[in-house]
Amino acid sequence: MIHQLLADLVIVLHLLFILFAIFGGLLVLKKRWIAFLHIPAVLWGGFVNVTGGICPLTPLEVSHQIASGQEGYEGGFIEHYLEPIVYMSGTSRTLELSLGIVVVVWNVLIYSLIFVRLRKGKQSR
Repeated sequence: MIHQLLADLVIVLHLLFILFAIFGGLLVLKKRWIAFLHIPAVLWGGFVNVTGGICPLTPLEVSHQIASGQEGYEGGFIEHYLEPIVYMSGTSRTLELSLGIVVVVWNVLIYSLIFVRLRKGKQSR
């Protein structure tokens, strides 16, 4: 029972991390200090997707699933949980690579907006 709860907790944390990596730049628009957490999250998420790596949270989740008597899975979190929802046809390395690039480019655009705002604020002083 405890292992199933821990596996579920890791799933939730993993999903929250992904959402933070994608949308955390929007939080930086309000609270600049969040950038110190967000930039490493984006770099890590982009790195894992572009290199085809596996986030350490995935083996942690799988080990708790196996300890609770469930079957584990191979591959990564996105590949196992999100791709079947978005793309019914299974794993595509091109998709994984594209997602990594899109997350990084999206956040570069957000941070560009942040820097423009900061420069305008300094020029008006």
